[in-house]
Amino acid sequence: MLETIINYLESISAVQAALLATLFTWFLTAVGAGFVFFFKQMHRPLLDAMLGFTGGVMVAASFWSLLAPSISMSEGEGFAKVMPAALGFVGGSLFIFLLDKILPHLHVNFKKAEGLKTPWQKTTLLVLAITLHNIPEGLAVGVLFGGAALAVPEATIAGAVVLALGIGLQNLPEGIAVAVPLRRMGMSRRKSFFYGQSSALVEPIAGVLGAAAISTFTPVLPYALAFAAGAMIFVVVEEVIPETQQDGNTDLATMGFIGGFTIMMILDVALG
Repeated sequence: MLETIINYLESISAVQAALLATLFTWFLTAVGAGFVFFFKQMHRPLLDAMLGFTGGVMVAASFWSLLAPSISMSEGEGFAKVMPAALGFVGGSLFIFLLDKILPHLHVNFKKAEGLKTPWQKTTLLVLAITLHNIPEGLAVGVLFGGAALAVPEATIAGAVVLALGIGLQNLPEGIAVAVPLRRMGMSRRKSFFYGQSSALVEPIAGVLGAAAISTFTPVLPYALAFAAGAMIFVVVEEVIPETQQDGNTDLATMGFIGGFTIMMILDVALG
C-alpha cells in the first residue's frame, strides 16, 4: 500500500504531491474534530497525553526528516557544513516567534490570550492558536516534496510520505483540542466541527507554497528544511509542552511525548 502511494506521488509534480499529502494531514484533523459528534467533553488527562504525543512527533520529525537532511546536503566541512541548518533553524524559530507576538490567539485552557489585543471572539482566537501550529507542519511537508522532486538524495518521496503520516497522526489530537472545548462552551456540534477542521486548512496552503518555492529556488533547500524544523520546535516548546502542564498531568504528557517521538523515529528511519 505504502509503495503504491509512493510510486503514484513520484509520477506527479511536487506541488501536486504536496497538496495531496497536506490534504491528508488536514483530513486527520477533521477526523479528530469529528469526535465532537460523540463527546461533549474530553478527559483532560487523555488530552494532555495526546498533546504530549503531538510534541514528540513534531520534535522527532524536526530532526530525522528536516535537520539531518539539511546538514547532510550542505557542502563544506565543519562550521561551513552546519551553518545553513543553523541559520535556517534560527530563522524558522524567529518567524513563528513574530507570528506568536502579532497574531491574536487563545490556548485550549481559555486562560490567556496572546498576540495583539483584539475584540475577536474566543472561538476565533482558539482556531488561530492551532492554525499557528499548522503553518510549519504544512511547510515542512511541502519543502520535503520539493526537494525530492529535485532528486536531492537526502530528500525522498518516501521520507516526505512518512513525514506527512506522522504529522497527520499528531493532527488527530489537535482537531480534538479545538472542537471539544468549543462544544463544551455551548457551541453546536456542527459549528464546533467546522472550526476544529478549519484550523488545519492552512496546511495545504503552506505545503503548496513550500513545494513551489523549492522548485523555483533550489539552493535554499537546506535553509528551508531547517527553517521548518525551527518553526516546529518553537511551537512545541512555547505552545504544546506548556499546554500539557496546566492541569498537573505531567507524567502522562511526558509518556505521550516519548511515545510520539519513538513512533516517528521508527517510521522515519525504517520507512523514510
